[in-house]
Amino acid sequence: MSRPQPPRAAKIPHRVEQLGRSRTDDYAWMKDDNWQQVLRDPKALRPDVRAHLEAENAYTAAMLASTEALQARMFEEMKARIREDDASVPVPDGPWEYYSRYEKGAQQPIHARRPRGRDDGEEVLLDEEALARGKAYFHVGAASHSPDHALYAFAADEQGSEYYTIRVMDLATGAEIGSPIESAYGDFVFSPNSQWIFWIWRDENARPAKVFRRPSRGGEDELVYEEHDDGMFLGVAVASDDSHILIHVGNQETTELWLIPGGHPTAVPVVAEPRRVGVKYELDHWGDRWVIRTNDDGAVDFKLCVSDVAVPSKTTWRDWIAHQPGRYITGFAPYAQHLVRAERVDALDRLVVTTRGGEEHVIAFDEEAYALSLEHGYEYVTTTTRFVYQSPTTPRQWFDYDMASRARTLRKTQEIPSGHDPARYVARRIAARAADGETVPITLLMLKDAPRDGSAPVMLYGYGSYGHAMEPSFSIRNLSLVDRGWIWAVAHIRGGSDKGWGWFLDGRKDKKPNTFTDFIACAEHLIAEGYASKGRIAAYGGSAGGMLMGAVANLRPDLWGAIIAAVPFVDVLNTMSDTSLPLTPPEWPEWGNPLEDAAAYDRIAGYSPYDCVSAQAYPPVLATGGLSDPRVTYWEPAKWVAKLRDFTTGEAPILLKINMEAGHGGASGRFDFLKEIALDYAFAVWALDGGWRA
Repeated sequence: MSRPQPPRAAKIPHRVEQLGRSRTDDYAWMKDDNWQQVLRDPKALRPDVRAHLEAENAYTAAMLASTEALQARMFEEMKARIREDDASVPVPDGPWEYYSRYEKGAQQPIHARRPRGRDDGEEVLLDEEALARGKAYFHVGAASHSPDHALYAFAADEQGSEYYTIRVMDLATGAEIGSPIESAYGDFVFSPNSQWIFWIWRDENARPAKVFRRPSRGGEDELVYEEHDDGMFLGVAVASDDSHILIHVGNQETTELWLIPGGHPTAVPVVAEPRRVGVKYELDHWGDRWVIRTNDDGAVDFKLCVSDVAVPSKTTWRDWIAHQPGRYITGFAPYAQHLVRAERVDALDRLVVTTRGGEEHVIAFDEEAYALSLEHGYEYVTTTTRFVYQSPTTPRQWFDYDMASRARTLRKTQEIPSGHDPARYVARRIAARAADGETVPITLLMLKDAPRDGSAPVMLYGYGSYGHAMEPSFSIRNLSLVDRGWIWAVAHIRGGSDKGWGWFLDGRKDKKPNTFTDFIACAEHLIAEGYASKGRIAAYGGSAGGMLMGAVANLRPDLWGAIIAAVPFVDVLNTMSDTSLPLTPPEWPEWGNPLEDAAAYDRIAGYSPYDCVSAQAYPPVLATGGLSDPRVTYWEPAKWVAKLRDFTTGEAPILLKINMEAGHGGASGRFDFLKEIALDYAFAVWALDGGWRA
């Protein structure tokens, strides 16, 4: 049987002149000029573009036809590790406790409540499965009850475009109140008195631009705040003690908070501390004072300050928890008599409880690699906080923790219906030496008896952008590779905050190449230590991690037996030069502005995966995307794949799979999403086993 032939993408040279530099983009035509409409209605896609994407999908399906049985087995394995009628641990709030649960076989959850302390009397608040029925895509971004427990609101996206519609329900009658709120961001809050709902409007370029409030029982929207800087994101929240409504304005390096008294939700917002480029801060109210987390005054890994005044400007901040280099304060949660702060040291988490009197104690665990996260509930006047513990070998465990007595109560352990024996596996933390001498942590998960002779196939995962840390967490998905003798490895590279905020700063803008060379150093260290061998490593990353995949494919194609780039941000120079795209101005602090800064242009041009494709033998590549993705638009992976095919001197296949009914996060159902992961993993097995040579 002859091997399927890839689609031949038309080459239509498009010349770009910019800052005295020029470039030619042969595949610019793949970007539909009507892309904003496509986000709202995927059927609006230009016919020639649709035909090309469908041809790419057909080619990928034909090339991977021999893996269909493996995909199906992996999917069934992953599904069997999920308790189909699972439920969350109820979260108490006054007379009720709120939770979500799944019916057996359901893709989407039910949101419900019951009287506090009882196991009966359930009241269904929102049935996502029923609302999703018959829809290709359905995702609830936020759902919440009003403080008086009379109303329930939810934000739903039905295209994957992240344009949400907010609806408010009367819990006494079950009826929808007022008209839906359209073109919303997936973020909203009720005012503490339950009379208002605060929400964020997205403009025609899909950017959050304005904050409105509307009477929660229906009425006209009132403009509360308008952001004129296209480079800023918006968020809304309520202080933990209900004292204020908070409007958060910020990007990767600068933040600003606006305050509205909780008791006067129609008041004009007042700025806490005006934005200063490079200064980040967040705040919450703790009874009689503000607590401020900030990197101001050189506190690279952040410190906590306090302020006793109504409007906490910088001049009123007093250092409380001093900055310690290498101890990254990631967040905090105030309660009436306690405050919990989350910290990360050398890619490991811990929680610190502080009393109002200043006494401290630490919540930590002793596994070699683990993740610890705080789940802040609804109640402020309580001595109970909740945290989640997990590790690569240990399923998630939910603990209620009494901050006064220090007693831990295990509320739930993630159930693996098909069975899970942690003793079969081992998780290790090793470190690679980067080119400049930095040590880069690597977390490994493998069978306890896995050989260390370089024979095991390895999946090396990386991200390395925006300060996002890759937590050493438990995954029901990764076991489908590990149980087949694979080693799952996570590279905690610069650009993330795994080793502190300085770790992030050392992998952005002019230091962005550190992200790529760190990842390569991790692969080389795995080879040197006998965990892997050249050509037996599958590299895996998504979004900005997909950009990492494109970069390391260009830099060291010989290392990889496969590249999996999910929704990959690979057309960096063109995207960062297109101010109409949703994320371009907000992302200039991360990458630089190639429209105005020649140095930024040259720097980005020097690593942008699409621009740096060259004549060399590339390994097998699978790129995936979503048609209605507003974050990494569908044409980025499509253009990259076409150019890779143009330049590769080898025979390895370059594949593209575009979900024509989803956005950045892929399929919305919990099981359908697993099918996409099974495709990625089956491709890796097929590629490393040489199935494409058949």
